[in-house]
Amino acid sequence: MTRMDPLTPKAPAQGERLFRRRVFYIPGYDPIHPRRYRELYRKEAADQAAISGYHITLRPKTTKGPYGWRVQGTMGAAMAEADIEVLVWSDIVRDSMSPSIPATYAQLVRTAWAYIGSGALFRLMRLRKGPVIAALYPIVFLLAQLAFACAVGWGLGSILAAWVHPALMLAGVIPVPFILRWFKAKDGKVFAYYLMHDYAFSARWNGANPPALEQRMAEFGAAIRQAMAGDYDEVLVVGHSSGAHLGVQVLADLLRAGLPQGHPPLAFLSLGQVVPMVSFLPGATRLRADLAFLSTRDDITWVDVTAPGDGCAFALCDPVAVTGVAPPGQRWPLVISAAFTKTLSPARWKELRWRFFRLHFQYLCAFDRPGDYDYFQITAGPRTLAARYAGRAPSNSRITRAVNRFTSTA
Repeated sequence: MTRMDPLTPKAPAQGERLFRRRVFYIPGYDPIHPRRYRELYRKEAADQAAISGYHITLRPKTTKGPYGWRVQGTMGAAMAEADIEVLVWSDIVRDSMSPSIPATYAQLVRTAWAYIGSGALFRLMRLRKGPVIAALYPIVFLLAQLAFACAVGWGLGSILAAWVHPALMLAGVIPVPFILRWFKAKDGKVFAYYLMHDYAFSARWNGANPPALEQRMAEFGAAIRQAMAGDYDEVLVVGHSSGAHLGVQVLADLLRAGLPQGHPPLAFLSLGQVVPMVSFLPGATRLRADLAFLSTRDDITWVDVTAPGDGCAFALCDPVAVTGVAPPGQRWPLVISAAFTKTLSPARWKELRWRFFRLHFQYLCAFDRPGDYDYFQITAGPRTLAARYAGRAPSNSRITRAVNRFTSTA
């Protein structure tokens, strides 16, 4: 395939129509500043453009909003321009992440009880073991850290009691907090604390949304509604990881309120979704109702992309059907696979295979053997999501059996 310079802008030819898109990106549970998403997009878009033979450029944003950028894509003879905005909730994430070690262990107990006590964990295991293992990982890892610290303390206390004085057995508790702090300082490599906070965020409210998040989602909806009144050829909402179930709820509220007359096509792209981790909890009645509502609408296109190689997502699980709320006449989502083992070369797959967190972000990255899923053509290309996947059959491996115990949408 011919390679082109991915950074060379191209002006529209006389009479050539420019496809205009507005994109709203909803991140997952991420405390980091949204500039990381711009830099990721810049790097990976250039890589994908070089591989696939199209032009793509990034420029400063021209729209209102806390954070975003403008991108121009030239693909074949057609051109497109997109204003991309990150819908920020990282401040809510940071506020939920307690810096206290004892508070984190208290979260561990509450989270384990929420999933095990309700039976949700065992239902989730019937779908995909990967994300369940990812959920158990921080619990096991944090308990192992505590056990190690206590073992060291007990050993030290035993030595002091045997060689100095029996009363010094209690001195063994002294190194325990220091050992736990050392483990926490190294969490940037193992992510045990981060994942514990992530799962605890939903478990604390039993699947419901905290008031601060409800308020923020209302603000997201207002921003999208404003764009729906603009002169665009498509308004696209992208929800990654936990951002997928936020997107479901934001869009359901938007559609219930009614869209502006003459609005552009509305599309929703959910990537690496973990919807069942929330929708299987007893208190997730709002999410379950919104899943059922959104799945029948004819005024939106919803495509759900996951991959079995992503151990952190519920790969190819229809989030509506497995939750047990699929209504008669369900239309959405169209569940398809990013097929990492096919769309990444053997060398690239070997490099990424055991980097679980990096693979969870692969949907936002370049593929060196791209198939029909290309994040940059979807967000910066000249076709709507509906046109791109018109007539596309869902993945043969999708899972649609209802296994959720809690199906109330009251």
